This record gives sequence, structure tokens and C-alpha cells, in this order.
Amino acid sequence: TQDDLRQWLPPTLWDKMRVIPNCVRAEFVPTPKAWNAASPVFLQVGTGWNKNLLRVGEALRGLACRLWILGPVDDKQRGCLQGFGLDFECLGRLSDEQLTDAYRNCDALIFASLFEGFGLPIIEAQATGRPVITSNRGAMPEAAGVAALFVDPEDVGSIRAAVLRVMGDAGLRESLIERGFENVRRFQAATVADSYKSIYRELAGRCREANLS
Repeated sequence: TQDDLRQWLPPTLWDKMRVIPNCVRAEFVPTPKAWNAASPVFLQVGTGWNKNLLRVGEALRGLACRLWILGPVDDKQRGCLQGFGLDFECLGRLSDEQLTDAYRNCDALIFASLFEGFGLPIIEAQATGRPVITSNRGAMPEAAGVAALFVDPEDVGSIRAAVLRVMGDAGLRESLIERGFENVRRFQAATVADSYKSIYRELAGRCREANLS
């Protein structure tokens, strides 16, 4: 978002910008779960144009896994997913409690979006202790840190290769989970609040300097 703003704002304003991330809700806590080797559940959050649902569906074609989809699925999307022969379930819109349960009960997050302003599902999955597959563009690498498998969201083969790696490599899954726990420390509420306090102190200092001058 900061990079986009620099295309519209004059350079004299660039040093006034500060980036503060979203924080993860306290309900998202480490929840161990045995990997379902027979038919792992991949959680897909969102169904809008940017969420890339149909490429994800195509990437999962023929694999022994299930896809849980959060958000409304239209007739076209449903028809395509059925055409791929997927074992999928449309969870629709969920309450906060149901959302946290979805993360706890899935085996991994697949979040191969074409565009995101931040990518909060990445952090929610990492905080819960789930491996993350996400896109190599936009804000997603910044949010995920080194705790995700990155894919080209426009390349079905790239998405499929990452899914196969997660399904077949227990060591990789454990590594992604552990690195995820480290990454989410940046997004704890207290850490984000400190960032806001730092800005307020900076502004207060500038106001004092302006009054003194």
C-alpha cells in the first residue's frame, strides 16, 4: 500500500508515511492437530475475483484432499469446482467463533490471491499453527515472512507443486508451523499498539517543537 501511495503522492510526503500492520485477534492461538494424511483439508478464505478460487480448484484436481471455502460461492464457481471433481465444502459466511474453528479444524491454508492489501488469513493460520501456501506478490510475502510456501498465483502448476510439497513432507509442514509462530509475534496487539504509540509520541514532539519555534 505504501508503494502504491508513492505513485500518487509527491516525494516530499514520502518520509511522512509509516506502515503499521493489522494485529491478529487473541482468539487465534496455537492449536495442535494431527495431519490428516488420508485427505487433508485446505482452507480457502474468500471467493472474490482476487481470491483466485478457480485456479486453486484446478490445482487440486485429482489430489486426495478436501477444500473448505469461506465466503459465498456463485453458480459459475460451483460448476467449475464440480467439473474439477473436487471434494469441496462451501462454509459461507461465518461468525467469529466459527471462523476460528475453521482454522483449528483444517490442515493447511491455501491463500493464492492475485491481490491483497495485507492478507490477514496468513497471520490467522500461522497463529493457529497451520502451514501456509500463499502468493509471491503484493503484501503477502511481507505478511508471511519466511513462514510460507510462495507460489505464482497465475500458474496452476506452481500452486499444485506447493500443495504436493505440503502434503508429502512432514518436516516441511513442521518447519512452516514453527516459523509461523515466530512470524506472528510481529502482529500481536501489544506490538502493534506500540507502533501507534511511537507515532503519537513523534507527532507530539513535532507539535512541541513547532510551538517553541
